[in-house]
Amino acid sequence: MTHFSKLSGNSIPLQLPLDDDPRTDTLRRTQAALIERFGRIIRPQDKRRDPVWTLVQGVIGARTKTVRSNRSTDGLLEEYGSWDAVADAAVEELTERLALQTFPELSAQRLKDCLLAIRERCGAVSLAHLAALDTEEAMDWLEALPGVARKIGAQVMNTSTFDRPVMVIEGHHRRIMQRMGLIPAKADTERAYDALMPVLPPEWSAADMDEHHLLLKKLGQSHCRPRAPVCEGCPVRANCRYAAARR
Repeated sequence: MTHFSKLSGNSIPLQLPLDDDPRTDTLRRTQAALIERFGRIIRPQDKRRDPVWTLVQGVIGARTKTVRSNRSTDGLLEEYGSWDAVADAAVEELTERLALQTFPELSAQRLKDCLLAIRERCGAVSLAHLAALDTEEAMDWLEALPGVARKIGAQVMNTSTFDRPVMVIEGHHRRIMQRMGLIPAKADTERAYDALMPVLPPEWSAADMDEHHLLLKKLGQSHCRPRAPVCEGCPVRANCRYAAARR
């Protein structure tokens, strides 16, 4: 059985195996089919960035392509030299520096609020202390920051140098899981996370979860689009409730 730990109202599963749910095998088949179609997408260890960099990229990245958010995040650190210096910059100045983002003014305000909150709690803009916390405690800490919800919290824990076994869920990922019938049809990101984490294959590592997310994102861009999904030729069609209903 998988047991749940309640912290700050969030229900996050401890990593004890639960392998009797049919969704677990469906996820395994989905992963295999996606790898066969798209090939492996493995994030090299040298591409795992500092947790604060990862947090900043998530906070400023609303509805913006990843490559642009990466460029903006790198640009901020290069120009200011430290995240504490970024926290001290005026919102108007940050807005100019975030011109590539879809919502530069909103991104600038959220970023400044988030960095100042970290410094108020830690004395400096650093997330190093999270390494000593259990994953669910670290997620709770992150989600208490301004502008940080489940997706960004999971992103920091999974894709940064923390390399923790939690699943990042964004729009493409959630939509595909809903259409496949693996999570409730109207689940938001937090509910999707709580539904999926207990049924992930217990042998999956943090890197496997990262790859699963990246593969689903690729599927969402190529086949399982928000509108007019292309079910014909979809590699996971055999396991998809939506595709079966269309047939």
